[in-house]
Amino acid sequence: MQTQPRTGYVPLYFLAALGAGGLMVTFFLYLMFWVPHPGQSVPVFKDITRAFSAGTPLQQAMIVAAWAGIAGFALLMFRSLAWNLRTLAAYRRTEGHDKLMASNAGSQLLAVPLALAMAVNGGFILGLVFVPGLWGVVEYLFPLAMIAFTAIGAYGLKLYGRFLAERLGKGGIDCAANNSFAQTLPGFAFAMVGVGLAAPAAMSTVKATVAVSIMLSSFFILLALVIALVTMVMGLRAMMEHGANAEAAPTLLIAIPLLTVVAIAWLRQAHGLHVHFDVHGGPASSFLMLLPLLALQLVTALFGLTVLRAQGYFARFISGPERSPASYALVCPGVALSVMLQFFVNKGLVGAGVIEKFSAVYWAATAPALMLQLATIALVLKLNAKHFGGEKTPVALAA
Repeated sequence: MQTQPRTGYVPLYFLAALGAGGLMVTFFLYLMFWVPHPGQSVPVFKDITRAFSAGTPLQQAMIVAAWAGIAGFALLMFRSLAWNLRTLAAYRRTEGHDKLMASNAGSQLLAVPLALAMAVNGGFILGLVFVPGLWGVVEYLFPLAMIAFTAIGAYGLKLYGRFLAERLGKGGIDCAANNSFAQTLPGFAFAMVGVGLAAPAAMSTVKATVAVSIMLSSFFILLALVIALVTMVMGLRAMMEHGANAEAAPTLLIAIPLLTVVAIAWLRQAHGLHVHFDVHGGPASSFLMLLPLLALQLVTALFGLTVLRAQGYFARFISGPERSPASYALVCPGVALSVMLQFFVNKGLVGAGVIEKFSAVYWAATAPALMLQLATIALVLKLNAKHFGGEKTPVALAA
C-alpha cells in the first residue's frame, strides 16, 4: 500500500481489505471440500499435512495453491486493514470527514466493522490451516471469538446509530442522491458479524456455546436482513425516478455477498441445531435452502450487470481512466458467488446425492466457481494498481 491512494481517501477503501479476505476464504474452500477432515467440521493442520503427505502430485499442488492463496491474501488483507485504520484516524480530523457525516455517504463508515469482522474470520482460518494442535484448545477460543464479534457488532451499531441520528435528526436522507444500494452496506456489515458469530454453532461440542452462538448470530442476521430490505426498497425507488448513480452502481450487486454470508450463517446454525438440539432435516435440506438464494443472486447479477453495462462502468472505472473507490465493491460479488457455487455444489448437489463428488460432472459444476475466483483475483490486482501509485487524479465519490 502506498501512503495515499491516487484518488484521495474515503472509508470505502476498507473494501480493499474485505476483498482480500474474501479471496482468502475462496482458497480455504479448496481444503474445506477437497481434503478429508474426519472428526471435525473443518480441516485443520494435521488433516492438511496428512493429505499432502499421502496425496498425488495433483492433490499436493492443490494444497500448495491453497496454502499460498490463504497466506498471500491474508497478508494483503492485514496490510490493507492496518493502512486503512491509520489513514482513517487522520481522516477523522479533516473537513472531508465532517462533510461525509453530513451526507448520505456517512454510512460508508460501516465498512470499518465489515472489514474488522472479516479480519477475525480470516485470523481463525489462519489458525486452522497453519497452527498445529489448535483444535485441541478451540473450545476455549470460541467464547473469545464471540466476544470479539459482539464487540465489533456493538461498534457497528454505535456507528449506524450515530449516522441515523445525524440524518433523521438533521434533515433526513437525500432521497434524490440515494439512487443506488449504497445504504445497504450497514446490512452487509451486520451480516458479516452474524456469520462469524454462527461459526461456533457449526464447530463447538459444548451445547451452551452452540446456543449462545445461534442466539447472537440470529440477532445480527435478522438485523442485516431488515436493513437490506428497507434500504433496497428506498434505493430502487430513487433509481426509478433519478436513474442509477454511476459511481455507486457496483452497489447494485451487494445482495450477492449479503446472501452468501446469510446462507453460510444458516448452514452453520442448522448444523448446530442438528447435532445438539435434535433438529433434523433430510439429505436435500441444504439443497432446498441454497437453491433459491443462489437463484436470487443470479437475478441480482443480471440486474446489476445490465445497469453497469448500460452506464459503461467497466470502460470508465475499471479499464478506463476514471477512478472511484466504490469499484472495490465489485470484488465482493465475485468472491461471494464463487463461494456460494462451491457450497451449492458440495453441500447442495453432492449432499442431496444429485452428483457424485470428484466425478466429471462435479468438476464441470465446480469450474464456474474457479473461473470466478481467478477473474476476481485479476480484478483485485488491477484495482490495487489503478488506485495506489502513480499520479493523483480527481476522485469520484459514491454517495
